[in-house]
Amino acid sequence: MKVYPKIKTVFKRDPETKFKTVLDNEYSIPEFEYLKNNEWVFTEKVDGTNIRVSYSISELGENIAFRGKSDKAEIPIFLLKKLEKIFLPLKSKFSDLFPASILMAHDTDICLYGEGYGAKIQKGGGNYRSDQGFVLFDIKIGQWWLKREDLENIANKLDIEIVPIVGNGNLEEMVRYVKNGFVSRWGNFPAEGIVAHPKIELVARNGQRIITKLKHKDYQKANRRIR
Repeated sequence: MKVYPKIKTVFKRDPETKFKTVLDNEYSIPEFEYLKNNEWVFTEKVDGTNIRVSYSISELGENIAFRGKSDKAEIPIFLLKKLEKIFLPLKSKFSDLFPASILMAHDTDICLYGEGYGAKIQKGGGNYRSDQGFVLFDIKIGQWWLKREDLENIANKLDIEIVPIVGNGNLEEMVRYVKNGFVSRWGNFPAEGIVAHPKIELVARNGQRIITKLKHKDYQKANRRIR
């Protein structure tokens, strides 16, 4: 179960604010600047904790496992119990979506990437919901990342949440949207920010996906060092 690749902020971070804010128009990687005028898909960034859910099949049978952001990260017991309640009853649905003959023939597994979110997860987590939940944002099968329409299809069949699309546009539009702030799709409170994918998925020379993020707090005032 591979960890989710780190998502780069669209701009470089400002050393004058101890990297708490960003430097407008100073793109963190050249690919973002090159693609800035292309169409990107914006999804709401959820303030939670990274969760991986894997589904695999072996000679011993089906297995659903849970991991945090890293293999060493501990999932809070109350969240782990909620994940088990959500996913363990879904084995039959997983097996319908991902037949054993295919998974075993290709010696691969399925990894769902999402956020554990809600009360007690992060400060303000109770704004999302009074208990805990899981919201999907990506799926990888072997070496393949699934397209948005496939994510939505699987989320619908598993009856799990998926991060909402909040808009489309170029990176300048994303920056303006985040800088001004917008209301979360979960309720009447400010959204944390945006995660953006190019409309057509792309990878950089090193093989890493082109994907970026920006948080509203990246534009909040911070104490600058006095020279």
